[in-house]
Amino acid sequence: MNELDGLSALIIEPHAGMRASLHNMLSLCGLTKIQDAPSANQAVKQLSMKQFDIVLCEYDLEGGQDGQQLLEDLRHHKLISLSTMFFMVTGEGEYSKVVSAAELAPSDYILKPFTADRLLERVARALYRRNVFLPVYQLMEEGNQREAIEACLDGEREHPRFAIDFMRLRAELHMFLGEPEQAEPIYRRLLDARAIAWARLGLAKTLVVRAQYEEAREILENLVETNRNFVDAYDWLARTHAALGDLDRAQRSLMDGVTVSPHAVRRLRKLGETALEAGDTDMAEKMFKQVVTKARHSEFRDPEDHVRLVQTLVRQGDPVQAAAVIRDLDRSMGGQKNTPVCSAIASSLVHEYTGDETRLNEALQAALAGCRDAPDLAAPLKLELARACLSNNMEEGASEVVRDVMRNATNNAAVARAMAVLEQAGRPELARQLAQESRQQVIDLVANGAAKAKEGDYAGAVAMMLEAVDKLPENPQVAFNAALAVLKSLDNVGWDDRLGQQAQILIGSVRQLDPVNAKLPALAGLHQQILKKYDKGPRARRAG
Repeated sequence: MNELDGLSALIIEPHAGMRASLHNMLSLCGLTKIQDAPSANQAVKQLSMKQFDIVLCEYDLEGGQDGQQLLEDLRHHKLISLSTMFFMVTGEGEYSKVVSAAELAPSDYILKPFTADRLLERVARALYRRNVFLPVYQLMEEGNQREAIEACLDGEREHPRFAIDFMRLRAELHMFLGEPEQAEPIYRRLLDARAIAWARLGLAKTLVVRAQYEEAREILENLVETNRNFVDAYDWLARTHAALGDLDRAQRSLMDGVTVSPHAVRRLRKLGETALEAGDTDMAEKMFKQVVTKARHSEFRDPEDHVRLVQTLVRQGDPVQAAAVIRDLDRSMGGQKNTPVCSAIASSLVHEYTGDETRLNEALQAALAGCRDAPDLAAPLKLELARACLSNNMEEGASEVVRDVMRNATNNAAVARAMAVLEQAGRPELARQLAQESRQQVIDLVANGAAKAKEGDYAGAVAMMLEAVDKLPENPQVAFNAALAVLKSLDNVGWDDRLGQQAQILIGSVRQLDPVNAKLPALAGLHQQILKKYDKGPRARRAG
């Protein structure tokens, strides 16, 4: 029996002749469910509608986006599953550009030219590995990380050839669950067995998450010295330097990472942000221009990048080029939801620089109105708007923005950054007042939701907390209590598919926003109890 029988494939290739050739090769390998995409944008649309077992992607996609950038987008936006086999088709000259990017590694690389037999060999090898890990992948994608950890232990025993890979996956699952103390001994055990670079990186991550920055920095600095192509290490080293207050070294670490892997938009953006914060406007301009250019050909463009570029250009004293960036933003991204508010904030920066008070006032009013409907707008951009308002006698508008940022703050450091905007404008008392008000508003909101649940009004508690999440999507305390409200409703009222899905999303948000929350394991445990209570666990679903 053909082991590829029933598998589906997507070919991403700009040239019709090569698409036809790859189609024929896959057909010779025994595949019958084959679709084509001539561009990255078409591929994103197709992958948004259905999953494929195999993706065969040309590195040189033309049109401004390469295969590495596309893979980054697909992984970041979760458009390909863990079980999808992604093959990068590349020539010898391009191979060196992509092979070093550890965080964007595909299932395999296929160097041109190649035959159908060679393609079948690489696909069969990847399929064998996928099938070994498929039980774990399925549990992970269904949100059952606890059972996935047990499946990894089973995999280590049943497939000793892949024992190290199962151990790595098990450590990553503990990190995902907010349990760095459980992941650390796994990474140390791997390091005792052999000096694996990614195990050293994993160990450093467990230390960073627990704020043990000095020890993490020592490991990471040694790692980048001995493994200069291990790109992830530069990112975590930069994060460590930033946490220790050394923005210059954070910037240098990101620059080293960009040198090795120059196509990762998120790293370019982070370097631009770090450089801007450190006062290096030349580097910030260079990075944000690259981000805007590279993202232009992506389905996932972000209007905030244009604002950051405008902010940099204004600081450099170039309002003419900044205005051109705003026109490009309005023209190229007019359909995106946050474009109007981003355009208004960017315009306010230009008009403030040129001294056009009438247009400045109009832009600030438009930006303030837009912020009320943009809870997901980045806090630094909102704080830049607040600064402009304070500089132009609009204290009430600035207070509204700062209060919103504080209520939605991920941690105390974010609150401190918001307070600093007011303090630097000579309003320290207002900063303390708004911080206290914001903390109390969140406390009252959570208490009111808990009171409704205690009174038996589970639907009211859920409605109140979900509304709070919509308004404060970055606040970990709100996300945690919203998840708790949903779980209590499911436990006491009965199963509801929509709320069941919402619970999983909210718990994921808590893991992302506050990975070391001491109450997170109990929250996840309650979730698993409820799934078992209603036979909604993955094993029950597969049996059904």
